[in-house]
Amino acid sequence: MALKRILPFFLLIACWLSGPAAAWANHVFIPMDQGQKEHLKAYGIAYWLLARQVEVDWLLNYRGGSFACDNAQGLENELAVRGISYQVISEAQYGSILAEIADPNANMDVMKLEKAPKIAVYTPKGKQPWDDAVTLVLTYAEIPYTEIYDDDVLNGVLPKYDWLHLHHEDFTGQYGKFFASYRNRPWYQQQQRDAEAAAKRHGFAKVSQMKGAVVTKMQEFIAGGGFQFAMCSATDTYDIALASLGLDMVESMYDGDPADPTAASKLNFNRTLAFKDFQVVRDPYQYEYSNIDMQPGERGVYEDNDYFQLFTFSAKYDPVPTMLTQDHEKTIKGFMGQTTAFRKQLIKSDVVVMGDNKASGEVRYMHGTLGKGTWTFYGGHDPEDYQHLVEEEPTDLALHPNSPGYRLILNNILFPAAKKKKQKT
Repeated sequence: MALKRILPFFLLIACWLSGPAAAWANHVFIPMDQGQKEHLKAYGIAYWLLARQVEVDWLLNYRGGSFACDNAQGLENELAVRGISYQVISEAQYGSILAEIADPNANMDVMKLEKAPKIAVYTPKGKQPWDDAVTLVLTYAEIPYTEIYDDDVLNGVLPKYDWLHLHHEDFTGQYGKFFASYRNRPWYQQQQRDAEAAAKRHGFAKVSQMKGAVVTKMQEFIAGGGFQFAMCSATDTYDIALASLGLDMVESMYDGDPADPTAASKLNFNRTLAFKDFQVVRDPYQYEYSNIDMQPGERGVYEDNDYFQLFTFSAKYDPVPTMLTQDHEKTIKGFMGQTTAFRKQLIKSDVVVMGDNKASGEVRYMHGTLGKGTWTFYGGHDPEDYQHLVEEEPTDLALHPNSPGYRLILNNILFPAAKKKKQKT
């Protein structure tokens, strides 16, 4: 009889000792080194947590820039559904990790992610599926975003967002310089009609003038505290448009009248974010905008040897570029685009270079500030397709869940959510 009375008590004690995450295993650790099966989707789960008001610790330089958080309701199920590698660890185990990170001799730190950033992607309504790596990876990672374009920007929507991506865009008003090869394609003709109609709606005589107003609005967005990210031709054409405000750089097949032959000598580099002293390519049939972009023949690299190195920054004293370079690889496979690699001598001195190929003298990944905000430029079109051509099928990221090149894009997505965490003493 006594045994029957005592047995429930021991069962209760056993359940208490074996149970609950709340007492003995109340943190979820998401590794981002080679042990992670789904690097890209891990960023999506971080965003999922932030959207539910669950703070996330970003462990800079610890196992590839891992994530950790309290074991929130439904989190383990969500991790399992998305196929993301994770561990449930105790308070003591997590304390040991934090102590290792806090060591003054360790190039590591903790950034607390507090709020899901509101994301806007500047992209045309009729975009083609080959157009943009960022929308591909946002969709794959299950990170929500809002599509906006010229009408929205000119109507003043940018202050509603924290982060803005500029899709594969031509801000010079030359429609990607596709005239020579694609002027008879229905999608090209529709793009031109749509752009001209938008310019007319907003009182501009030319598309190039409208694009100048658009980049001016974007400059105001950054200066006011926004975060802007661009790849491929949205990098150099953005600065070309700023430098050429008020000038006619566009030939007649694009806007109906000849370009000003002296316009190139009137560029104002004080307005630009990243580039200085560049020369524009005036030939409307040449698939290039300026000498900012390194040409294939002069780069000296090809698909089998095209790599760039990520820089290493001090996590404790230089956290911004540290966040933006978190990766499980420091050597990134190169990839081409209409704008592939930035000529180093044309980059302004205050720009932070975060990835380059020293042998070829080219920069691939860089960052800077303007007013209260920041911008990041990333050369190339698709990190998992070396030469992604117009009218090719879009990349299937399910085949590249651990892409180091795509991780750099997603670092920028979480960057606006970060706030440095004070370590306990």
